[in-house]
Amino acid sequence: MGKVLFVGFKGKNNASGKLAVLISSEHLLLTNSLAGLRKDIDSAGEEYDRVILFGVDKTLTSSVRIEKSAAKDDKIIYSELDLSDLIGSIKAVEIEAEISDDPKNSLCNEAYWQALTKYAGRAVFIHIPTIRYADEMFLDKLKRVFTS
Repeated sequence: MGKVLFVGFKGKNNASGKLAVLISSEHLLLTNSLAGLRKDIDSAGEEYDRVILFGVDKTLTSSVRIEKSAAKDDKIIYSELDLSDLIGSIKAVEIEAEISDDPKNSLCNEAYWQALTKYAGRAVFIHIPTIRYADEMFLDKLKRVFTS
C-alpha cells in the first residue's frame, strides 16, 4: 500500500476532516480558502505514495462520489490511481459510490488539482455527505475501506 496521506478540510463540523483524523495520524487538514489550501498542500511532505482527499458535497446523503479529474485554466488532469478497485472496496462496505468526470470550480477541485500536480497523479478526491448524513456509522464504514 505504501505511505498514504489522508486529507480533509478544517472545521469542527466538517465530515471530511473528521474522517481524515479517524482514519490515520498521517492526515492533513486544509484551510477553507484557496490561498490557505495551496499553502497547506505545499507544506505536505513529498514522501507519500498516495494521497486520499475527502471533501463534503451537500447534495449527497448516503453515497460518495469519487472524482476522476480536476480542472483548471481549461486543462484537465486525471488521477493515476485504480478507481475501480476503490469503488469496489467502498461498495463492499455497503456504501453506494460512483465515479464522476465532471470537475467543478470549487475549493475541492482546487485541492485536488494541487494534490494531483504535486504527487504526479497519485491522488484521488472523494466527496462524502455532510456531517448531518455522515454519522459515526457511515464514517466507520469508510474508515474500514482505508484501514483493512
